[in-house]
This record gives sequence, C-alpha cells and structure tokens, in this order.
Amino acid sequence: MEQVNEDILAAARKVIAVHINYPSRAAQRGRTPAQPSYFLKPSSSLSLSGSAVERPAGCELLGYEGEIALVIGKAGRRVGIDDAWSHVAAVTASNDLGVYDLRYADKGSNLRSKGGDGFTPVGPALIPADAVDPADLRIRTWHNGELVQDDTTGDLLFPFARLVADLSQLLTLEEGDIILTGTPAGASVAKPGDLLEVEVSTVDDRLTTGRLRTTVEEGTTAFAEFGAAPKADDLQREEAYGSRAAAGLPAVGPVLTPELKAKLESVATATLSSQMRKRGLNNVSIDGLQATRPDRRVVGLARTLRYVPNREDLFKTHGGGFNAQKKAIDSVNEGEILVMEARGEKGTGTVGDILALRAQVRGAAAIITDGGVRDYTAVAGLEMPTYFANPHPAVLGRRHIPWDTDITIACGGATVQPGDIIVADSDGILVIPPAIAEELVEDCIQQEKEETFIFQMVQEGNSVDGLYPMNAEWQNRYAEWERMGGRPCQ
Repeated sequence: MEQVNEDILAAARKVIAVHINYPSRAAQRGRTPAQPSYFLKPSSSLSLSGSAVERPAGCELLGYEGEIALVIGKAGRRVGIDDAWSHVAAVTASNDLGVYDLRYADKGSNLRSKGGDGFTPVGPALIPADAVDPADLRIRTWHNGELVQDDTTGDLLFPFARLVADLSQLLTLEEGDIILTGTPAGASVAKPGDLLEVEVSTVDDRLTTGRLRTTVEEGTTAFAEFGAAPKADDLQREEAYGSRAAAGLPAVGPVLTPELKAKLESVATATLSSQMRKRGLNNVSIDGLQATRPDRRVVGLARTLRYVPNREDLFKTHGGGFNAQKKAIDSVNEGEILVMEARGEKGTGTVGDILALRAQVRGAAAIITDGGVRDYTAVAGLEMPTYFANPHPAVLGRRHIPWDTDITIACGGATVQPGDIIVADSDGILVIPPAIAEELVEDCIQQEKEETFIFQMVQEGNSVDGLYPMNAEWQNRYAEWERMGGRPCQ
C-alpha cells in the first residue's frame, strides 16, 4: 500500500473535521446531533507519522482523538449518497489534536485550539477505498502503549458516504482534500513525553494503515501578549479528559450516588410527593400511565426524547434510518431512564419489543412514555419496566416523528429535564430536581419515622386528635420513643 508522504500532504487544500459521529462519543458527551456539523483545520496542521507535536507553552490540555481520515480522489459538487464513496480514494489513520486551553477564544471555529502546526498527523499507509466496506472499519488508539479507543464504523451516526455527499452540497470537494470522520469514546489528554498511536484497519485486520505514531513535546515559546492566552478551567478539563472523574476532579453538584439512590428507594413516593409539596413543588408527577412491572420500584436519571406530530414530508427526512428514537435508545446508559414526550397521543406505538430490549441490554432502568407501546406482550415480558399510556399495534409513523433528544420535554403533564431524578413505582412517577434530592430524602426518612410512630400509636388505640399531626405532648413522646429505639411507649 502507498505510504502517506509530503506530496500527499501538499495536495490537501482542505482538512474538514466532523464534531460527533460515534454513538459512544455521543453518549459520553450527552448529546446526539440530528445532522452532522463540521469545522475546518488548516492544511498546515498536517504532519506525517513519526513526527513530534508541540504542546504550546502555557497550555495544560492537549487533547487527542483517534480518527479515520478520508482522502478525496475525485472532485465532487452536489454528489449523491449513492455515488459519494466513489469520490474517496483512500482511508488512513489520523489524530485530531487540539488544546482545550484555547477553546474559549474560538467561538466554535476551533481555529486556535485545533489548527496548530502538526495538530493533524495522518498515515502511515493509505488503504484504497475501493478495497474496503466503509461500514466495516476499525479505529484504535494507544496512549503510551495502553489501548484507550477501540470502535468500529458499523453504527455511525452519519456514514462516510453521507458525510461526503452532505459536504459537497455547499462546497466543492477537491482531489487531495481530507475529511476527519469523528472520534469514538476514550479520547483524552496527552502530556510532553507521551507517545500516541492510531491505527485504522478492516474489522478482520485484512488491511491496515499501520500505527500512526506521534510524540508530544513541550513548547518553549510563550504566546504574544496581543493575542488570546491559554486559559484552562475545570469545565475544559472535564471536556478534555471525558469526565470529571478521569480529570481527577471531584463530583460537582448533586448526583445520583449509590447512597442517595438507596435512600430514594427506601422511601414511599407518597412521602416524596408530600415533601416536595412542602417546598412548593406541586407539578412534579407524570400522570395517567400504567406499568409493565408494577412490582418494581425504579430510581434513575432522566434522558429525554421528543416526538412531534407526524408530517409526511418531515417524516421522510427524520423518521427513517438511525433517527432520534434509535439514537436515544442506543445511547441510554446504565441506570438511566428514557422519558419520551408523545403529547399523550394514544393512537400509535412509541416503542416496541426490539428497541425496548436494546434499552434493557444497555442497562436502562426504565422507559417512560405518555404514548402507546407496540408488541405489548413482549415488552411486558422484559425485566426492565416500561411505563406507558396504553398498548397499540400501529407503528410510530402513524402519528409521530422522532425529533430530538436530551432536551427539556413534557411527559404526562410534567416537565422533565435531562438529569432530573425519576422515582417510579406502582403508586406513581415523580420528577425530582437533583438540586434538592439530598435534603428531600433526609426529610422523607424523618417523616416516615414519625409516621411509623403515629401508626403504632393509632394501632394501640390512641385518637388521631393531637397525634396526626403531633402536638407538643406527642412530640415529646415521639422523642422518647425514638430514644428507646422504637420500642412501645409506656
């Protein structure tokens, strides 16, 4: 196979990069785009395998992203998807390097953060495009010898032919142009002295680019005072490393820790509802639904999906393929609850057995929809509970278009935001703002202790007058009961 050389780099007039394209990366970022989006990198950022890249002086966060690069072999303008792959001459490995310290100054263009000299190494070998199936490629990245990225192109959000066709609608793709096609989960941060390696191959390893090798060096020349200076904060550290934990940062704000989850599981939804009402939150229940597993109690963080009313022309562009519904199902994470806004429309299904099973396999705690469920018997047979309005045999396209994900939605009369805590059981479904969860559950635990005492006193024959709620006398008796470990009062 031909090796990537200086002549090939010189032929590249444009380097175009895709933001998010792998479901694993979309899940990590917490957003799944409906359409591909792009940014440009200068051709001067290209370099060969074996080159060194400089982490600019004063910068902390040199991010790496192993990617598959497409090399355009035939110019194209307004290319169709069916013809798009014929415009690609070869694929190779690439590394989309960038400094997160300068993202604040770019306003989304990524010019400063990702346009530096040597920030786009490619190679070492080219795999002929006509020798591979673009949906049967594998991308791997090693950081100091440790495999950190390993994914395939079988379930991309936007297949390679679609990227080529989409880009050609507004600009001419020229021979030698390079398209970086997105990175899977696992991208992180490299430091001076580190070795980065990226390899692209067929899934069966029949063809391979070999490993693209890049070493990281420390820059010594400071930025000039008249330009944007490097600036890193914890948000950029989290973005660069992929998570706060990977960046060595403490968790921020209320999160659903195992301890908090266990406490929420221990208290009744009626108690939670009562305590939220005391805080002025009266519109936090998802109403009118039934459950496939009414014996189950689930607690999890919300992911959201919105359907809009069907319009035939829009269903053609948004209803088929890897649409928002499938993206939501395929990116739900362990313990999360997928909440669907179906406008209370009962005249069609919003999820069926295959997608419900996929959500269960991915570890979802539950699915909640204020619309119908298809394949009810099969869905009801799953371990994962589904909360729904009614069974219905019709397919999604009869009344709905899956439109977008991870946004604020309405479901069963309640507003739900991504990251809200959902508690659901046979008594109902509650939406808990995460900021109040810790305080709320502690008050619920205390309330249920008091109600246990009141129940015991009523059981012993006492009147509820002054007992429910407790007056001062009963408060004193409760304190003694609690001090005695809940033993009967004398």
